[in-house]
Amino acid sequence: MKHVTLPVSPKTVHWGYFSKAVAPALTLRSGDRATIETLTHHANDDYERMIQGDPGAESVFQWTREHKAVARRGSGPVEGPFIRGAGEGIGVHLLTGPVAIEGAEPGDILEVRILDVRPRPSCSACHAGRCFGSNVAANWGFHYHDLIEEPKPREVVTIFELDTSGEPYAKAVYNYVWTPQTDPDGIVHPTIDYPGVRVDHATIRKRENILSSVKVPARLHFGTMGLAPSEADFVSSIPPSYTGGNIDDWRIGKGARMFYPVAVSGAYFSVGDPHAAQGDSELGGTAIETSLTGDFEFILHKKADLAGTSLEGLDHPMLETDHAWSFYGFTYPNYLAALGADAQTEIANHASLDRAMRDAFRKLRRFLMTVHGLSEDEAISLLSVGADFGVTQVVDANWGVHGTIRKNIFRCD
Repeated sequence: MKHVTLPVSPKTVHWGYFSKAVAPALTLRSGDRATIETLTHHANDDYERMIQGDPGAESVFQWTREHKAVARRGSGPVEGPFIRGAGEGIGVHLLTGPVAIEGAEPGDILEVRILDVRPRPSCSACHAGRCFGSNVAANWGFHYHDLIEEPKPREVVTIFELDTSGEPYAKAVYNYVWTPQTDPDGIVHPTIDYPGVRVDHATIRKRENILSSVKVPARLHFGTMGLAPSEADFVSSIPPSYTGGNIDDWRIGKGARMFYPVAVSGAYFSVGDPHAAQGDSELGGTAIETSLTGDFEFILHKKADLAGTSLEGLDHPMLETDHAWSFYGFTYPNYLAALGADAQTEIANHASLDRAMRDAFRKLRRFLMTVHGLSEDEAISLLSVGADFGVTQVVDANWGVHGTIRKNIFRCD
């Protein structure tokens, strides 16, 4: 077993997509461990607190008229003219990787163990050692067309500080309404429509003393984590799918074990979209987006060895903790296969919690019947009285419902 570190840099991140065509940033064997740095794609909401003085973050976010360190942001075109920029923001998350796993082949299962998660402190002289994150009530949020106060519509950015001196929590520092921002290439962004645009704080009005009596319990986790799909060379990081991705479940943190079906040789694992805290549904559009570093262990389960195990027949992501198993239902289990050539943009027109709930039910039913040997009638009874279904997210186009079954249900005296 070896343990290596993968720091963030323009050479070790890719922005807004999963890909089987990108050269691996790291290659590991089953049983190896890696410390992987991740950056939030919302760091430029407050450059001073979340980028300034941090060599890794500064190198990734560098963008002037003469040089854009990470040019492609999204799975869209890289040849102009552009509406928003290279990649067109069809996918927004900064992902570190890919990490290739030696010997991984389609049909295998990759287990990813999250051994530890810790925040990335500010390097700014004014805020050194403190940790910050950004929450955005955005145009893709579930609430956006249901506002009751003026101005309508509006996007609001709230900056939080994460306190880790004791039981970790986040407290709001200030917020502001998004105003049109002009990027270094001269493109105006009237809404938050392209990742990594630096907010000019001379154009916004900070509102302080907000959420003054509120402390949000921290739930450090990775919102986007998974493997490269096989259907296309560049796949938007926004909709989750059968190889994982932007699941946005706060339970995918320290101590979690995620299982993903391998779709391409090498598996090509990437991780990002780090969060300080999030509630089920991620209703407004984002969590508290912050930068985190994680320690991971990778275990490859070969297809030939899956028979008779809990991984037999697994063709979707599964979460295991010490206390429970969780399964993720989506509007389309594999939207890339279901919706054809325009799937990455078309999926936003099909979001449905009904379909996501049915997918989660079917996946958990299969698990109970094949792994625990229940009949269908037994499984459905147990699902009704012992399983918990919740709305994972309603903001990632391919909406999600998680179904969870607790392990102590099966410990009979």
